Order: sequence, then C-alpha cells, then structure tokens
Amino acid sequence: MRLGVLDIGSNTGHLLVVDAHGGAAPLPAYSYKEPLRLAEHLDEDGAVTQAGIDALTEFCRQALVVAEDKGCEEMLGFATSAVRDAVNSDTVLEHVRSVTGVDLEVLPGEDEARLTFLAVRRWFGWSAGRLAVFDIGGGSLEIAGGQDEAPDVAWSLPLGAARLAKDWFDSGVPDEDSIRALRRQIRAEIARDAGNLLRSGAPDRAAATSKTFRSLARICGAAPSADGPLVPRQLPAAALAEWLPKLIAMSPEELAVLPGVSPSRSHQIVPGALVAEAVMDIFDLTALEVCPWALREGVILERFDQISVLEGVWPGRSEPV
Repeated sequence: MRLGVLDIGSNTGHLLVVDAHGGAAPLPAYSYKEPLRLAEHLDEDGAVTQAGIDALTEFCRQALVVAEDKGCEEMLGFATSAVRDAVNSDTVLEHVRSVTGVDLEVLPGEDEARLTFLAVRRWFGWSAGRLAVFDIGGGSLEIAGGQDEAPDVAWSLPLGAARLAKDWFDSGVPDEDSIRALRRQIRAEIARDAGNLLRSGAPDRAAATSKTFRSLARICGAAPSADGPLVPRQLPAAALAEWLPKLIAMSPEELAVLPGVSPSRSHQIVPGALVAEAVMDIFDLTALEVCPWALREGVILERFDQISVLEGVWPGRSEPV
C-alpha cells in the first residue's frame, strides 16, 4: 500500500510518501516539504495570522496534488503544537478543509509523545529495555518513557525551539540576564513533572528525535545525514556543555553555517540547545542516542498495525494469504 503522511509541524509542512504493509518497516518513496514556520506566524493574541493560514492552505493544496501524482491510496493528515495551541485553531482547520478538501487531525500533546515513543521503540527494539524518549519540536517538547510499545508516561511541554525563539529572541540575541531567565524557565517547566519518568528508575536507554536534536548532535561531532540512518549517532552532554557558550556568542550568520544547521532554523539552535541541556541534566543523562524515526513514522506504524499481517498479500501474489 502507498500511503501519504501529511505532517503540519510548527516549523515545516512535510508530506512523506511511503510504501508499507502490515509487519513491514515503512519504506520512504518521496518527500515534499516547505518551511511554514507556523509557530512564528502567531499574533499577540495567539492566533495564526492570515499569512500563516494562506501558507498552510497552499501547502496542503500542493501536497494533495503530489500525493495523487505519486499514487497514494490514502493520506493521513495531522497538525501538532502550532495549530493545536492557536486560539483560532478551528477556523484554520475549516479554511484548509473548505479550500483543499484536506481534513487535518490535531494531535493532542500526549498522543504526539505516545506515537513518537512507538516509533523509537520499534527502531531500537525490545533490547532497549526501559526506554526514555525526548522530542524537541518547533512548538513543544514531548517526553515519554516505559518498557512496552505504549509508554507508561507521556506528556508535552510548551518548550519548542521555534516558540522559545519567537518569545525570547525576536528582537535579536538576548543578553546574559535573559539567557539565565530563559534557562531557569525551561528547567522549572521540565522539572515540575520529571518525577513521572524518574519514579520507575533510570532508563536503560535514552533517545532523542527531531531536527533540533539531530542538528545539535551534528554540531557536536555526529555523522552527517548523508551517511545514512543506520549509522549510530549520539548527543553527549559534555560536548553540548562545551558548545553551548560558543553557540550563545555566535551571530545568526555564524550559526547558519554550522554543520547540520538549516539557515531558516539557525535562530532556533540556542533555545533548542538550552532545552536539550536541561533534559540531560534534570534526568541525569550522559548522552542521548539520536533516533531517525519520530512522529511521522509513529503515525504510519499505528496505521499499519491495524492491518493484520495475516491479511496481507505476499509480494507477487494477487490473493490474500
């Protein structure tokens, strides 16, 4: 089956076309994405601006054409923090639906954390033992942990890199006092519910997903994406602690040329690094393993779990097994 997964994130709109069937790993066939930056298209009241609505609607229209051209039998569309938290969320979704016919499901933060956890569990397998998963998105930070495929605990915090960049860095690089205040706020937010994860003991394995973590790992010496997804990658706490003062001192232009950093996201690197540092410090982690699978793969896996392996069709056969 060819499936289109339309992911409307706080930074990017991404259509991932995959070939998959029950019991198989999803095989990416095509990718179409645009930088929407919805987390930064919010007015002072917390509503998505008309410019943001127009950009989202046009992307969904184009994504539908791409999905049809690539032969998708089904398209799953979902939106995360930026749309979820917008005060005009219903208006935004109805406008997209009426203009394009695309029906976007808004994922609650807990579901976002749960589905990301599912993807990471499938990637590392049962040998990972008790697993902790962290995902820094554009609008939120997701945290989940557990021993099974469904996490024991899963929650979301408004600590996304784009959200923090807009709230704290909108007028340029903040001074030392502002950095300290931001650092204090991040740590207080994470620590408030940290006991949910720590109560069951230290994880056997701690993993990170998302562009922010991948960029930070690359800055700290991890292999480039061109080496493929099977190469092990880590974000060591010691390396990040060494890099953080340098990142804070850099101009946006200097940040933009660092390895693994997209110029459109360079202003998000410092707030993202402060969140990553806080995660590793509060949960007493010496390193995070970077997982190439995240929320999109979790959505795909859950959809294909609904298709029994026994009801599948063997390659080259036209009859169900």
